[in-house]
Amino acid sequence: MGFGVTVRFGLLAAVWGASFLFIKVGLDGLSPAQVALARVSLGALALAAVLLVRRRALPRDLALWGHLVVVSVLLCVVPFLLFSWAEQYISSGLASIFNATTPLITMLLAAAALPEERFTPPRVLGLLLGFLGVLTIVGVWHGVDVSHQLTAQLACLGATTCYGACFVYMRRFVSPRGADPVVVAFGQTASATVILGLLAPAIAVTPIHPTLPVVLSTVALGVFGTGLAYVWNVRIIAAWGAANASAVTYLTPVVGVLLGVAVLDEPVSWNQPAGAILVVLGILAAHGRLRVRRKAALPAPEGELVRD
Repeated sequence: MGFGVTVRFGLLAAVWGASFLFIKVGLDGLSPAQVALARVSLGALALAAVLLVRRRALPRDLALWGHLVVVSVLLCVVPFLLFSWAEQYISSGLASIFNATTPLITMLLAAAALPEERFTPPRVLGLLLGFLGVLTIVGVWHGVDVSHQLTAQLACLGATTCYGACFVYMRRFVSPRGADPVVVAFGQTASATVILGLLAPAIAVTPIHPTLPVVLSTVALGVFGTGLAYVWNVRIIAAWGAANASAVTYLTPVVGVLLGVAVLDEPVSWNQPAGAILVVLGILAAHGRLRVRRKAALPAPEGELVRD
């Protein structure tokens, strides 16, 4: 059982890290909106199959469905569109690095919206390190040059802000209802499919070029990265706890950058991994995992006085 959870953890890190590569390849034949629509629809189909196998019934709570529509907008529709649009102008590895800021943004929004999530010294230190990491990734010393690349990086931060807002919203309005996590995942991806399907005539009308790499990348992005990954994540949390399961956040940018370099020959400047390290240190600091251990005082030799 422990080995199986470890395998799922590795698969989750690999699939979520590779998602940005899949988006990049998918954009060779699809528009950003088409990538997002294919992603949520295939993810919903994969989760529907899981529900059928497990014989799980859909909730009849209309209020819950209303909340899931909000979740679908914040967790799927807007961020998937933003990341897909951004990767037209920046590398998949850089997009994966920005995605790692999600825990810090979630903490910032939670402190503002949830009384029990107040600021503490470790969280403030984590936010400061994370903010410094973002500035390092952007390379602010080059000056502010309003271009597609800068706008794309801001779009990635907008996507992670949506993630953070969604996690806070789910904790306040969805989690207390005790719904099955897989049912919730299906509800949000199915709702996102309906929303993007209704918007498609206006935002997804460009011709498609479905080459084999585009098709395979889109299927992998939808079925694994947006569908089955939710199921793996739920099982990892159940076995290891939320804190240990969240460590996947540290691995996804590593996977994303390595795949971008190895598969797409993407360039990486020194400030991008350096900024990513600062972001990860910020996450660790915010969770109180950067404590400096004090050395215990050595006992004084026999017969020698100890001075204060």
